[in-house]
Amino acid sequence: MNAQPALLSVRDLRIVFDGRRGPLTALDGVSFEIAPGEILGVVGESGAGKSLTGTAVIGLLDPPGRLAGGEIRLSGQRIDNLPAETMRKLRGRRIGAIFQDPLTSLHPLLTVGEQLVETITTHLPVGKAEARKRALDLLKEVGIPAAETRIDHYPHQFSGGMRQRVVIALALCAEPTLIIADEPTTALDVSIQAQITTLLKRLCREHGTAIMLVTHDMGVIAETADRVAVMYAGRVVEIGPVEEVTRRPRHPYTAGLMASIPSVHRRNAALNQIDGSMPRLNAIPTGCAFNPRCGLATDLCRQTKPSLPVSDHAAACHFPLREIAHG
Repeated sequence: MNAQPALLSVRDLRIVFDGRRGPLTALDGVSFEIAPGEILGVVGESGAGKSLTGTAVIGLLDPPGRLAGGEIRLSGQRIDNLPAETMRKLRGRRIGAIFQDPLTSLHPLLTVGEQLVETITTHLPVGKAEARKRALDLLKEVGIPAAETRIDHYPHQFSGGMRQRVVIALALCAEPTLIIADEPTTALDVSIQAQITTLLKRLCREHGTAIMLVTHDMGVIAETADRVAVMYAGRVVEIGPVEEVTRRPRHPYTAGLMASIPSVHRRNAALNQIDGSMPRLNAIPTGCAFNPRCGLATDLCRQTKPSLPVSDHAAACHFPLREIAHG
């Protein structure tokens, strides 16, 4: 486990959605920790539960979804059972958020400066003049050119990459200790993706901010994160240091994700693929949820759900892989 005390601790988190035919379990016993200044990547296919986990942490889970078990602690304080108004004040001040589409994250009728100033004055005891100065400093810090002029521009006057930088500045406004970054580079081209991930790493180190980076892109995880949690069907199936997990995956699902990444060393090699698709919430298999797609599955896998051991590099698998390396 991480040597530093956990800033964010999620324990046995269980989220269900109530429907006409009964509750559907979307997250089933999710546990992980993030230390100050650490980037934890959360990766998996669509429907794995990545974004839902981030939504639960930030307190934006809406009915029919509900917390059915477990707990979430920030700096030791339990936050999953806080009153709505208390949680609203916590968001922005101690927990920041960066979402996938920067255009929908910004108010189209307010300049970026107005939005930054409003966020700063809402959460910090400063006047508008000081807040504007801080907003300008933040725009410079995230790499907005000619920030003195651009601070009075509207979101539509920025490119996608520049808008995402503004959203990152918004997330940093109140000096939060934790940032939930939900697919922050998906809508951007490859060169801008690299700039944004480099920016996130730098800000994380300089501010000591912990980041939960949600993505479906294992390449982004490999370049950005310190540790990675691989999710499948609402469970963490593997977690550990990013180099260990990407080079020596122990869960067949992780190995399949890594094998699907193009290799610069095997330019003409065919890409592997994981047969099948993520199961629906009303059709999650018994035992290991991955067993219908796993070529190594046995009767034990089909009957008994594997647990996730507590260790630096752990996999929820009855027969974890040991010697397979990606390259």
